[in-house]
Amino acid sequence: MPTSQFLLPFLLYVMASLTFANGAQLIVVNNCNESVWPGILGGAGQPTPKDGGFHLGSGEEVVLDMPEKWSGRVWGRQGCYFDNSGKGSCNTGDCASQLHCQGRGGVPPATVVEMTLGTSNSPLHFYDVSLVDGFNLPVSMKPVGGGVGCGVASCEVDLNICCPSSLEVKRGGKVVGCKSACLAMQSAKYCCTGDYANPKTCKPTLFAHLFKAICPKAYSYAFDDSSSLNKCRASRYVITFCPPK
Repeated sequence: MPTSQFLLPFLLYVMASLTFANGAQLIVVNNCNESVWPGILGGAGQPTPKDGGFHLGSGEEVVLDMPEKWSGRVWGRQGCYFDNSGKGSCNTGDCASQLHCQGRGGVPPATVVEMTLGTSNSPLHFYDVSLVDGFNLPVSMKPVGGGVGCGVASCEVDLNICCPSSLEVKRGGKVVGCKSACLAMQSAKYCCTGDYANPKTCKPTLFAHLFKAICPKAYSYAFDDSSSLNKCRASRYVITFCPPK
């Protein structure tokens, strides 16, 4: 076989390895007893893996190679049905009634994993689990194999079980989501907007205190930075829906 036929695959492998070395790898795991349809949304100018959404059966996992500087969010959708063309709907986290979200965010309430990846020159990755858009599924994000100073971002408890009645979202008589105070009250005070769009005036509400007490490793309101934002230099992370307690 000519040398060129060996050289091309080798060069492609090297290029792929270099790309990954400058980014991070995400392993998305479904530990729930039922299917989850993860949604993905890249930040402004960022690519969106898997066209923004895919199916993940119970016990299944998907590996995503993310480029450096990637920022965006991942969330789980539940109770979904899609036809052969990818059109349908989900009980929670729905994105314009499509399997592939393609640049659309999930409809609250939804538990959201947020991240901003570093670069080869500045390999510090930032990540968190946020309840600012409410809750629908327990989820966690942590580095594979641990790491010095690397935290675990998570909300591992099913908040739907203890959701205040005024925040409940029901489908068929079952609570499938818990609204954020912002979504339920629709006011600047609860949404940290307008005159409340800064840490001095926007304080945690009674509902935020409740969420924080149950899920101390997750954002409970917009300015909950000090105890909820994680940073790490690991190259691989696992995002687990319904993480083991």
